[in-house]
Amino acid sequence: MVHVLDEAIAVTRADAEVVTARTHPQWENMVGPFGGITAATVASAVLSHPEVQGEVVAITVNFAAPLAAGEWTIAAEPVRTNRTSQHWTITARQGEDVVATATAVTGVDRDTWADTEAVMPEVDAPDAYAETRIPFPLKWLENYRMRFIAGEIPIPPAPLADDANAMFWLRHAEVRPWDAPALIAASDAFYPRVFRRRGPTVRASTITLTTYLHASATELAAAGPNLLLQAGASRYGRGLFEQRGEIWSEAGALLATTYQLVYFSEPRA
Repeated sequence: MVHVLDEAIAVTRADAEVVTARTHPQWENMVGPFGGITAATVASAVLSHPEVQGEVVAITVNFAAPLAAGEWTIAAEPVRTNRTSQHWTITARQGEDVVATATAVTGVDRDTWADTEAVMPEVDAPDAYAETRIPFPLKWLENYRMRFIAGEIPIPPAPLADDANAMFWLRHAEVRPWDAPALIAASDAFYPRVFRRRGPTVRASTITLTTYLHASATELAAAGPNLLLQAGASRYGRGLFEQRGEIWSEAGALLATTYQLVYFSEPRA
């Protein structure tokens, strides 16, 4: 059986630089596919390239337009290869329309001094918290299991929150080891922070998503099924806000940090 994530990020190489992908109905979001699966598919295009060196260590995906159901293409070009890193530019199209642009960096693992200044929050094991369902009828949510520690969406008559902070345990609904594409997809599993402050009727969509991957492929594979995700936001205004997140293994390793710029508009009175 092929995991639903691997089905969604599968690409077919058309030539040295271009691959073909297809949207997956199990990853549908409010408008088009879940942004995390789109970013993971872009990463898959890079990782399947015949000239790729190393693993993805950074990726930024700019969502220019929603993907319609069906086929789309991704052109990934290695524009610079250094001794330990490789730099990529990526353009995704559906028909003649550009639907996303991206940049990525792949890197070769090196044995160097290491330290982590960020501190994992003190939380109980995942089973200490009840499984939570984000209250939206979106297909992509069925692919994950979440256990919120703090920061659920305030559903009326619950009052709006004074901050956007949230923390929850996340795992695949169907068990699958973590790797770079899966971690990139999970980096978009934070619901828009503005829902905490203004309620779930606000319209919001990601404009750009950046994820930095700090763990090697070996460390990711050994991370276990549960990841701890925590998120917050910085400033809202002009119809935009920035949100940030951290992804930790259950053993306390910081696996990724992620940032988004998100568009929002409040419902008409």
